[in-house]
Amino acid sequence: MNLQDCLHTLEMSGRIAHIRSEVDAVHELSGIAAKLEGGKVAFFDKVRGYAYPVVTGLWWNRGNLAEIFHTTEEDLSFLFARAVSEMQSTPVAPVIVDNAPAQEVMMEEPDLSRIPVPTHALLDGGPYFSNCIIIAKDPETGVRNTSVHRLMVTGKNRLGLLMDVGRHLRDYYERAEAMGRPLEITINNGVHPAYYVAAITPSAAAPINVDELAVASSLLGEPARLCRSRSVGVEGIADAQLIMEGEILPHVREPEGPFGEVSGYYATRENRWVVSIKTVTMRKDPVIHMLHPGKEVWNSVGLGVEASLFRSVSRQVPGLKKVYMTHGGSHYHVILQIDPPKNGMAKNAILAAFAAFPPLQMVTAVNSDVNIHNPEEVERAMVTRCDPASDIIIVPNAFGHELNPVLRDNVGAKMGFDCTCPLPRSPRYEKVAYKDVSLKDYIIE
Repeated sequence: MNLQDCLHTLEMSGRIAHIRSEVDAVHELSGIAAKLEGGKVAFFDKVRGYAYPVVTGLWWNRGNLAEIFHTTEEDLSFLFARAVSEMQSTPVAPVIVDNAPAQEVMMEEPDLSRIPVPTHALLDGGPYFSNCIIIAKDPETGVRNTSVHRLMVTGKNRLGLLMDVGRHLRDYYERAEAMGRPLEITINNGVHPAYYVAAITPSAAAPINVDELAVASSLLGEPARLCRSRSVGVEGIADAQLIMEGEILPHVREPEGPFGEVSGYYATRENRWVVSIKTVTMRKDPVIHMLHPGKEVWNSVGLGVEASLFRSVSRQVPGLKKVYMTHGGSHYHVILQIDPPKNGMAKNAILAAFAAFPPLQMVTAVNSDVNIHNPEEVERAMVTRCDPASDIIIVPNAFGHELNPVLRDNVGAKMGFDCTCPLPRSPRYEKVAYKDVSLKDYIIE
């Protein structure tokens, strides 16, 4: 299964909007995507100066993903959680295949200027690959790691790379660098979303000695397909649109950034890690896949984290019903829907969520009579059920996410809101309700 299969499914269900007009990869493409964000997948048929189309928006609408995975929006996060659980209990290893579609064509010399890589936000430092799957191998054990990192095109065969603190790829690199060796990687663009789910599986669920590609195998219903590389010792994804084979250079840092990040702010320009591309292979007619910063990030991270948090928190605190990572809070705020059997347990659930996903900056707990997808209902619970003197939890000097500008050296305070009704529940918290009717039964003009 590949990206073309997914696009065909979405096309048949009317979920793709084709932009037939020629667009510029610098700012214009992403400007259009920003206007279309949240709706149909955006397929740019003509990118000025390039031979290949660009698609974005697979992840900015949960309905799109539900269509691809043949499930409901409500079950998506649990589908992903079951795949993670199967990775932990009965992992299915990937297989190596010959004659990979991703290797049908090989560039004579790597030349990233031939690929339509958008310059997204107005102050971005250059063109960025925003959702490529990077595969690396532990320099000591050989275990594969799959992850997603932003990549700035800085030359025909050169990329700037961000490796966040605490990520497994950075651990691999630092050990390889200490040995004086580059870290070989493959950078895979345009894959089935199952591979992306594997790549964003939280490290709490996939320790450093686990190959996350088993998550993709579970979601695909068959072993993930890899192919041997031409110039590095790390495999690529056989059904990708494009594979860049390269190495992260030891003891080399070059300017990277700014970039419009998941926080909604620009990441600064600093000296960061450098990737040297050795080989580029692709399909005969590739579709370049980009992720538009915003809802796509919030949905992709949210769907992985929501299920992981549900499993982790519910094992410790009874009464948890649902978990939702809000869009307004980027991936720094989750809402827990919980009916705790005893007073104080909602606060325990809040603390458990912070421990399970360190990037969180805020956790809000509400009862099951609150629609956690409706900001108005959540806000109403905050102002009518949360006593600031006793129901706000502040955790000072906690480790967080380095891209959140409120932190200093990755450390800052976290805040939890217990917006659940005290027990025993007073009749004062009975919500106003109305008779359920069907408007189809009435003549309304």
